Amino acid sequence: MGSPHPSEYLNLPSVGLKPFPVCCPQSLMESLIPSSLPFSCSHREEEPTMAMLLEPGMQSLRLGANGERCPTPSPPGSPGTPHDSCSIAPLTPSQSPRSEAHSQQTASFAVVVAIDFGTTSSGYAFSFSSDPEAIHMMRFGYTARDYYHDLDPEEAREWLYFEKFKMKIHSTSDLTMSTELEALNGKKMPALEVFAHALRFFKQHAVQELKEQCPSLPERDAIRWVITVPAIWKQPAKQFMREAAYRAGLVSPESPEQLLIALEPEAASIYCRKLRLHQLIDLSCKAAANGLAPEHPIDSSFRQAREQLRRSRHSRTFLVESGMGELWSEMQAGDRYIVADCGGGTVDLTVHQIEKPQGTLKELYKASGGPYGAVGVDLAFEQLLCHIFGADFISTFKAKRPAAWVDLTIAFEARKRAAAPARASALNISLPFSFIDFYRKHRGQNVETALKRSNVNFVKWSSQGMLRMSPEAMSELFQPTISQIIKHIDDLLKKPEVQGIKFLFLVGGFAESVMLQRAVQAAFGAACRVLVPQDVGLTILKGAVLFGLDPTIVRVRRSPLSYGVGVLNKFVEGKHPREKLLVKGGRTWCTDVFERFVAVDQSVALGEVVQRSYCPARPGQRRTIINIYCSASDDALYITDPGVRKCGTVSLELEALGQPAGARREIRASMQFGDTEIKVTAMDISTAKTVRATIDFLSN
Repeated sequence: MGSPHPSEYLNLPSVGLKPFPVCCPQSLMESLIPSSLPFSCSHREEEPTMAMLLEPGMQSLRLGANGERCPTPSPPGSPGTPHDSCSIAPLTPSQSPRSEAHSQQTASFAVVVAIDFGTTSSGYAFSFSSDPEAIHMMRFGYTARDYYHDLDPEEAREWLYFEKFKMKIHSTSDLTMSTELEALNGKKMPALEVFAHALRFFKQHAVQELKEQCPSLPERDAIRWVITVPAIWKQPAKQFMREAAYRAGLVSPESPEQLLIALEPEAASIYCRKLRLHQLIDLSCKAAANGLAPEHPIDSSFRQAREQLRRSRHSRTFLVESGMGELWSEMQAGDRYIVADCGGGTVDLTVHQIEKPQGTLKELYKASGGPYGAVGVDLAFEQLLCHIFGADFISTFKAKRPAAWVDLTIAFEARKRAAAPARASALNISLPFSFIDFYRKHRGQNVETALKRSNVNFVKWSSQGMLRMSPEAMSELFQPTISQIIKHIDDLLKKPEVQGIKFLFLVGGFAESVMLQRAVQAAFGAACRVLVPQDVGLTILKGAVLFGLDPTIVRVRRSPLSYGVGVLNKFVEGKHPREKLLVKGGRTWCTDVFERFVAVDQSVALGEVVQRSYCPARPGQRRTIINIYCSASDDALYITDPGVRKCGTVSLELEALGQPAGARREIRASMQFGDTEIKVTAMDISTAKTVRATIDFLSN
């Protein structure tokens, strides 16, 4: 297999399966997979995307590659408490959660492979633990998307093409293992299968590459896998990615420690702390330390950096500093910075403080963000087309001519990347002939007439079959998305915990946009230095590799939500509502009390655990279930309060014991909240044996 050029970043835009072929387009996935075609790699100099296409009956994926408490569970029948949650009872009351920190035991792996699974572009990188300063990159291109685009219109309708489908995982409030994705032609298939096919391709490609470099490397147990996800993703979405990785065969469910979930802005932060000054574009007018004179315009600085990067792309191996980068020599203890990960689908903000001298990171405020990625500009363009030609026509055209619609989005993407605040000339966007012909047949008029009747400002019709957009028209498409990003950063900077920010790093694919760079610099340049890594599109991927090599780099995180369980407390007249009163065994109890394990935005150290001791409610009980509840606020008192919801379950599998009648059996459960995923372990105190414990956020 040929080695793709590093400039081809994997964009999984399409996936194809047959029953119906499936495509995951130029967003997260762009790979087409006809059953008869082998894996292929091709070299392209363009900005890449990747599509995934699955053909009916196919089990393989072809991706175009370029490169005062008495805590007792509420009894059966209590509001919001299913009967199965009452099969275990706390052994001892406690006044507050018991926390104790455990040192992290890092397993040794020969190589770390990180997958940056993005909305509009994706890729993977790896580094051998014996040479951690060398990161080898692999990106993918447009082969799959182009394959789908070149299909006959009738044949294309038999393929499933999924566009920017990673956003579905973020936007679905009731995500489960059976959640489905809808392809461009309206057909559906399980989201887990689509994601697993994409990850399976990554695995096959990475393992082949590793074997070429190190033939003796065993495939099992030697590789630590890292998958990146937005920091604002909730626990169900993170578990979903883990389940997809299990199904793809990256690791076995019996070896969960072999797979790490990395948070995208966190990964970028880990890498940025290694950078030297010449590896950064400083957008601040007052700083010329990186060799750029203050009077140099931003557009010129960015183009200059892109040229330098392009010239260095003959190598797919990047070297990172063994210690801290020069930038941190300017920082004092306590200095803080923000990483704004502006990707295709989401924008993630993380606030970090570097701890000297060890260089570990401390999160100062819970991760925040929203669906303000570059796809917002694409949606604005689609809304513009709906305004000109009619929403019903655009919907019909997408369903009847899906390949031609992809062709149109490709044309817009190219012009979107050329947009800049200082641009004076218009941008031409080609309309496919099938679009023009389809509109004439369905509307009885030509597209030029429709454009004139729409009265859309700054958009004209070119006789060459193009929409001619003025710079002002293109700028209007960017503004809603950029305004949301600016507002979110501004709201974050107003938080008391985020005062005194020294740097603001822009990373992610959307951070390449000069439109976004100029807006962020104008809004915040006076308050802090706005910095863009030269290899901005690869920052997260490189940082994910570094995270896999040392998962203890981020020493303290902030809990995004409050987590806890529902318990019984002694009823206090005047304090507890009468509807919560329960009389049992001659004693009065208040039901459904929300007992927190951890509060929203609480600092939690890596390895820190919250422990609870429980005893089975019945002798001989073999399985116990504990319901976990969460809330975005810190003032919830009961599990039935608004905003409190059941978000998961902890399951404990118990072995049979020959205990004397009446003997109590203590099970000590430990939950860890300081990692990127919530983890649970348990021990049977009477036997000192580990109890099989699992936590599930996808079963609700």
